[in-house]
Amino acid sequence: MFKSFITLLFTFVVSAAWADQITVKDVLNRDVTFNAPAQRVIVGFYPEDYMAIGTEAAYDKVVGMSKYIWQARKANWEMYVKHRPSLDDIPGIGRVDTQTFSVEKVISLNPDLLLLADWQYKGLGTDIERIQNAGIPVLVVDYNAQTLDRHIKSTELIGVVTGQEKRAKKIASEYKARVDMIEKRLADANLPKPKVYSEFAGAGVQEMGYTFGKNMWGAISTMAGADNISAPFVEWWGKLNPEQVIASNPDVIVITGYESANAPDGMIMGQGVTKAQATERLEGFKKRMGWSSITAVKNNRMYGAYHGACRTIMDSALIAFYAKAMYPDVFADVNPEDDYLDFYKKYLPVTPEGTFTLAL
Repeated sequence: MFKSFITLLFTFVVSAAWADQITVKDVLNRDVTFNAPAQRVIVGFYPEDYMAIGTEAAYDKVVGMSKYIWQARKANWEMYVKHRPSLDDIPGIGRVDTQTFSVEKVISLNPDLLLLADWQYKGLGTDIERIQNAGIPVLVVDYNAQTLDRHIKSTELIGVVTGQEKRAKKIASEYKARVDMIEKRLADANLPKPKVYSEFAGAGVQEMGYTFGKNMWGAISTMAGADNISAPFVEWWGKLNPEQVIASNPDVIVITGYESANAPDGMIMGQGVTKAQATERLEGFKKRMGWSSITAVKNNRMYGAYHGACRTIMDSALIAFYAKAMYPDVFADVNPEDDYLDFYKKYLPVTPEGTFTLAL
C-alpha cells in the first residue's frame, strides 16, 4: 500500500515537473492558461486528429470524450478499439447538439483542460462559465470552418496540449504544402469554375440530405476551385429545395456518406465498404426525380466521398479529390485516396480498409 502511494506520488511529481504553465491564444483569439503538456484532458471533438498529432500515447492522458462522433463511424471506431481496447473505457460526456452534454460529468472527471470545437463552445453558452468557474480551462480548436489558418492553428494547439509541438508543426506544414500546390495549379490553369453540389446523403435517394455553404464540404469544394451552388442559399449546412438543385444544374455532384446509412439506399462510404457497394448506392442517386436533366448526371460526373474525411487535418486529400473531379487533366498525377491512407500509415496506429473516394 505504502509502495503504491509512493509510486503514485512520484508519478505526480514527475508529471508536474514536466508540465509548465503557459498561455496560448485559441482559434477564437481567447487567452487560455493551462499546464502543458496537459495530464488530464477531455476531448470534445476531433478524436482522430488528437491521436494523429499527439501520438497514441496522448490517449494515456484522456479522461473523458464526447464519444458519439467517433462511434457514429462504427467500423472506424471498432477498428481503433480492437487496436486499443482502453478507448472503450473512457467516460463519455454527452453531446452538445442534442443537449445531453453533462457539465457535472466534466467537472467530476477533474480535467486540467477541456478541448472543444468552436461550434461546441458556442453551443454551450453560459455552461462554459460553470466549467471555467470550476477551475477548468477551456481551449477551442476548429477544423469545421475548413480554412487553412484554422486548420494550422488547431494542429499547433493540439501539439502544445500533448507536448508534440514539433510533430504538429510537421503535420501542419505538410497540410499547407498540399493546399498551396492545389491553389497554384488552379491559378496557373486559370480555367472556368465548374458548378458543384455536395450532399451528405445517409437519408437515401427520396430525401434531400444536408448540403454545405461556408464550411465542411462547401469550403472544401471552394478551396478546390468550385462554384458551390449551395453557397447562396445555405450559410453553414442545411437542405436545398430539390427544384433548386435542378435549376442550378451542377457540372459535378459529390454524394457523401458514412459506413452505414439511415436508409437502405443511403450513401455508404468508408471502412469495410467495398467499391461495388458504394458504386451501387451512388448509381441510385442518378434516378432521383428530375436529375436526369442535370449536366453532372448526363455526363456521369458523379462522385462519392467519405463523410468522416472532412473537418480534419487529413482532409487535404479530399480537397485534392474535389480538384481532380473538377479538373482531371490538371490533377491527373494526384491519387487522393492513396494520400488519405498514407496519412494513416504515417501518423496513426491503424490503417482503414474500404472505399473513401469514388468516381462513376
